[in-house]
Amino acid sequence: ELNERLVQSPHVATIEIPLPDLEERTHFVPIAAGGDVAKVAEFTTPQLAEISNGLTLTNLNVLLTQASRNGNRLDSQKFRELKKSMIERQCQGLVEIIEPKHTLELVVGLDAAKERLQQDATWLAEGRLDSAPMGYLICGPVGTGKTFLAECYAGSIGIPCVVLKNFRSKYVGETEGNLEQVLGVLRSLGPVVVIVDEADAALGNRQASGDSGTSARVFSMIASQMGNTRYRGQIMWMLLTSRPDLLPIDLKRQGRAEVHIPLFYPTKAEDIAQMLRMMAKKNKVKLADDAIPQVDPARRLSGADLESIVLGSKRAALTNQREVVERADVDQALTEFIPSVQGLEKELQELAAVLECTQKSFLPAEWQEKVSQPDGRSRLQERMVAIRQLIEEGM
Repeated sequence: ELNERLVQSPHVATIEIPLPDLEERTHFVPIAAGGDVAKVAEFTTPQLAEISNGLTLTNLNVLLTQASRNGNRLDSQKFRELKKSMIERQCQGLVEIIEPKHTLELVVGLDAAKERLQQDATWLAEGRLDSAPMGYLICGPVGTGKTFLAECYAGSIGIPCVVLKNFRSKYVGETEGNLEQVLGVLRSLGPVVVIVDEADAALGNRQASGDSGTSARVFSMIASQMGNTRYRGQIMWMLLTSRPDLLPIDLKRQGRAEVHIPLFYPTKAEDIAQMLRMMAKKNKVKLADDAIPQVDPARRLSGADLESIVLGSKRAALTNQREVVERADVDQALTEFIPSVQGLEKELQELAAVLECTQKSFLPAEWQEKVSQPDGRSRLQERMVAIRQLIEEGM
């Protein structure tokens, strides 16, 4: 935001002032608490210094002095809530901190992907940061539960989860300033999982398309941070997209978002039944013991579709003055539900997910067979190009 002649002058040095580290916070906590931390918080000085990562000293001072004046000691829940609020305001609403309530145990199917994620989560919890990937690319057709999987992963590790919001601004230079502020907080907040939804649109690329080079600079800043191995195991990037083919190769190469996990619609009747039960549990819907029918996988229902069916069956039960959903309610919701007919777009997204996959065991058996053929990937790429042309011609 300063004049370019000043910023670009060879006589001017740019110095980054990072957020306070653990040593600085440990020194500052007793001062802000008035000498006796036990009077203002249910933590020791080292504990409070450890959990206050991501806060400025000013914010930490406000928390402790308010607790001292009010006489209300900070417990773990109150401190988490206040810290979440302050960091979100510190980032000017550009990030949202969520505390995942679910773990990978709730994810249905995807056995190989779950096993890989669970193994990574276990090693991270044990402090083996060198074994952690720099990031993950979660891809697949719409409604397959990409965001849910990312949150369950964060819940299994037991660390905060940050959702990156729209940091772009219409003013020149402000977008880069917003992003630098967010990255500074993430660097001090780790370990943390960073979720970037619709990554193909949010992160931009190297091409400056009429925006004075903003997209190219944003892309460069994020790519540089993602590839910084100093933060391996501290900042875990999870890029979510239904069109991984539109994501620049620089971001999805090894050393950045290096593990590519594809998601698909359930292909087994038992998986569909289990997903219906999980969706009912998630939405606090009471099901009768025999409420779940056999659903034909050929209907190609997504997780979002199944959740809509569960909510529709609850509505049917409430209409009949019942709290418990019965088989007839689910059958009625299944009969009335009409899924999206955008078949070509979904097939394109599915093919893109298959071609991006970095581990064959992540794929369902039918896709493993197609990919394993001598010219299997070439045929899939040809089909993908043909679908893309058909879609463009129809627009």
